[in-house]
Amino acid sequence: MTLTINYENHPCFNPQVKGQFGRVHLPIAPKCNIQCNYCNRKYDCVNESRPGVTSTVLSPPQAVHYMEQVLAKEPRITVAGIAGPGDPFANAEETLQTMRLLRQKYPELILCLSTNGLNLKPEYITEIAEIGVSHVTVTINAIDPEITRKVYRWVRDGKTVYQGRKGAELLLQRQLTAIQNLKAANIIVKANCIVIPGVNDHHIVEVARKMKELGVDLFNAMAMFPTADTPFESLIEPDNRMMNKIRKECEEYLPQMRHCTRCRADAVGLLGADQSEEFHGCLLACAKKTIPTESTTRPYVAVATYEGVLVNQHLGQAEQVQIWQETEQGFQLVEERLTPEPGTGFERWQKLANALPDCRALLASSIGENPKQILQRCGVTPVEMEGFIEIGLKAVYNGDDLSKLKRKRPVVGVVKGQGCGGDGLGCG
Repeated sequence: MTLTINYENHPCFNPQVKGQFGRVHLPIAPKCNIQCNYCNRKYDCVNESRPGVTSTVLSPPQAVHYMEQVLAKEPRITVAGIAGPGDPFANAEETLQTMRLLRQKYPELILCLSTNGLNLKPEYITEIAEIGVSHVTVTINAIDPEITRKVYRWVRDGKTVYQGRKGAELLLQRQLTAIQNLKAANIIVKANCIVIPGVNDHHIVEVARKMKELGVDLFNAMAMFPTADTPFESLIEPDNRMMNKIRKECEEYLPQMRHCTRCRADAVGLLGADQSEEFHGCLLACAKKTIPTESTTRPYVAVATYEGVLVNQHLGQAEQVQIWQETEQGFQLVEERLTPEPGTGFERWQKLANALPDCRALLASSIGENPKQILQRCGVTPVEMEGFIEIGLKAVYNGDDLSKLKRKRPVVGVVKGQGCGGDGLGCG
């Protein structure tokens, strides 16, 4: 996909355009995997601009619909971002689906994410780079675990909750690795660092120095906002004098963002001229709207076939897949799409999934476990079957039980040590 995106039109990363172009934060990520001692997401006042709050949460299709409404009223919006109200990668499936849908509908839109970095796995970075997410912000409040442990109540990795130094070490290691991987993927990175008096205010310049080593592009020292019912509610918000001093020291290492407005998770409009209140009713209306997704955003089905009549090809052996559609005249072949070159493992299946944003299912005679998982995560249902293509298409479009299509494999002897892998070929 050839994109004509002017990345200079991101108002958060380029202060020269903050009065010309705006952003919208799409609140599709309610879950969070860490608990910051300065954060309370229970409170919401439409007049309050503070990270972590939103008036509602949208599904990915609702977010795209809301984006359409926003652009119709405010065409100066150039950026769509996800910044919560939790963490985008604690809600990875919703985040990635939203990014894919936005890229498909708005190829010139700048896509942006803001995360704590804990669950920003390498495979997610590969996918957002493929989609065209160009800007990622990572909030990192210390590079010393002894300081980090004072900032967070707990850190949750999967189903395991860590507290104290162990949680701090895990979070820090994941953050630093994520930033390295983002830069390796040529993604523009901003580091947010919350200045907390008496906790990390003496340490911010060390964070900036480390971020420079990692190739970070922009540094944002943000004053902590004291929030009710949090461990840090009694701390005093850093004043301008403290913030100016810290930013000047950090500027020896990285350019500083001095125009941050500490946006809500549903912020919209120009920086310094937020229109969240104006769009409040629209946001709530979109959250209540039922949006048909399969028929509009995924009208097709991909098929691995040798001759276009039968589903009879292993996915790993398919050099191309056929794209089929249901019409009033019956099922029709739309086109054929090449599959990525073999030999790249995970990356191959991620590229294939990214090439099928308009397909609700993929039919093949055999599909390995890795491609199955990646396709499912990207919204494409993998279906193993053998037989006429039309039978599989009818089952998919009618919403039938697709497990009944799965071909019965003959039981054969397997020589020990010659098992099969999961790359789609049936063998490693």
